[in-house]
Amino acid sequence: MNPTAALNAAGQSLWLDNITRTMLDDQTLAGYLDELSVTGLTSNPTIFEKAIGAGDAYDDQIAEVGADGSLSDEQVFFALAIDDLRRAADLFAEVHERTAHADGFVSLEVSPELAFDTEATVAQARELYARMERPNVFIKIPGTPEGLPAITRAIHEGIPVNVTLLFDSAHHLAAADAWMAGIERRIADGLPPDVPSVASLFMSRWDVKANPELPAELRNRLGLAIGGRAYVAYGELLASPRMQRLMNAGARPQRLLWASTGTKDPDASATLYIDGLASPYTVNTMPDGTLHAFAGHGAAPPALLPPGGGDAEDVLAAVARAGVDVAAYAADLQRAGAAAFVDSWHALLATIAGKRAAVTAGG
Repeated sequence: MNPTAALNAAGQSLWLDNITRTMLDDQTLAGYLDELSVTGLTSNPTIFEKAIGAGDAYDDQIAEVGADGSLSDEQVFFALAIDDLRRAADLFAEVHERTAHADGFVSLEVSPELAFDTEATVAQARELYARMERPNVFIKIPGTPEGLPAITRAIHEGIPVNVTLLFDSAHHLAAADAWMAGIERRIADGLPPDVPSVASLFMSRWDVKANPELPAELRNRLGLAIGGRAYVAYGELLASPRMQRLMNAGARPQRLLWASTGTKDPDASATLYIDGLASPYTVNTMPDGTLHAFAGHGAAPPALLPPGGGDAEDVLAAVARAGVDVAAYAADLQRAGAAAFVDSWHALLATIAGKRAAVTAGG
């Protein structure tokens, strides 16, 4: 059994943190399903900006939907993204059915500019989910304070949600509370309670931020320690009376998703956040390079993250002694992440505008 198949067999879903029209057209994504046990994917504005800006794969559709000027650059983008993600959702439809709707999802993000606007986030989540016309799609909503009530409302409306921009256990538990509140409202209203969700905890950015402040022996260890602590809290959450009441009513728990798992330090292992976060009933979404690196030399069978989090608390104590305030870091990372998503969104819309101008001039 190859490493990716072994990790999936151990209970973790492997998702691809990428999508391009080219990988749909040339069967690369289909090959990942068949050969590397990939069972879903995530997308974001940066991924689409790179895909649309590289080559001419999207030019014909941009000319078709955007040349007459009746649609905004944002509307043109969503037309392109929805077409790609529908195709990807169809590829994962068999996984979705085989896993009784637990897996096989794709993710589409609301505009990052709405991260601090609850009403606008709910409205766009509703619109995008309806336009996707597929059951196996998550709408990505940031887990900012303003995003949390939007998550509850979207879940109450039956919209599957990928909660993004989470950085520590407190963020994750707040996202879980928002999901549970939405499910509880559905139960109170006599609605089916099984509305799926994942909570995406960002890992590598911890080490990017902390490494310059830490001694050599602690570098590239903080992200995994944050993950270990979150995994302990996740286990406690799954065993809690509140969650078990929801499960008894027919709900399936929100899964923890390890995100930002591409290693940023060239001196660290390319599979650092795959090896260290192998854990059942979780998802790990990874870029192509990390997927291939793990497929090539990952552990099979994997060494699973212990239920007690391994050495997470020891590492966190050492990090605190070195002067790093992880609670302050989490808040900083979420604010910086929201700002970076907006910057990526603007870059994406600028790429769309440039492509529209080019195809109009070429026509």
